[in-house]
Amino acid sequence: MTAPVKSSPLGLTVLALLHHRPLHPYGIQQLLKRWGKVHVVNVGQRAGLYRTIERLQAGGLIAVRQTERDQQYPERTVYAVTDAGRAATRDWLEQMLAVPKAEFPVFPAALSNMLLLGPAEALPILERRAAGLAHQRAELERQMADAEAGLPRVTLIENEYLLAVLGAEERWLQGVLSDLRDGSLTWSPEMLAAFQEASESHPGE
Repeated sequence: MTAPVKSSPLGLTVLALLHHRPLHPYGIQQLLKRWGKVHVVNVGQRAGLYRTIERLQAGGLIAVRQTERDQQYPERTVYAVTDAGRAATRDWLEQMLAVPKAEFPVFPAALSNMLLLGPAEALPILERRAAGLAHQRAELERQMADAEAGLPRVTLIENEYLLAVLGAEERWLQGVLSDLRDGSLTWSPEMLAAFQEASESHPGE
């Protein structure tokens, strides 16, 4: 009896790719890059992909189809999705689409601790983030523009979502930067200490 496999964005994407045809890990990695999935799943480290494949195989969601041998390449194991994997794909996909998940991205965590910096220190740091967001948006827009004419909208809908999220963050961040520049958003150790002292003096108010 195999242990249940915990869902993950990379696990779902690997299973989805294997719905199209059996693949070896290198082929999976190349398709992830070719289809632009690197914007939505973390494949920066090949070891992470191999660990995910091992988990899926141990859970019975994928199985070895064959082993390819070629003089030019090392031996490659080709995997195929199983019936259990097809069922899990449907369950994971439905859950991820329907249920908002409490996620903990790094940026809100950093914002919650930004008071450790002064406003003058925070401004150039956030300006760097704004430049990075603009670069990401431009890259996604280029990919959308370069997409094959007549390509069904659903094939790039994740980029559409990412552009909407990036646009919303850019607009919010520009407002914060404007407030930092004109001084309407400001703080100091003395201001924060006074607020803390007042809060401790009147707990529960």
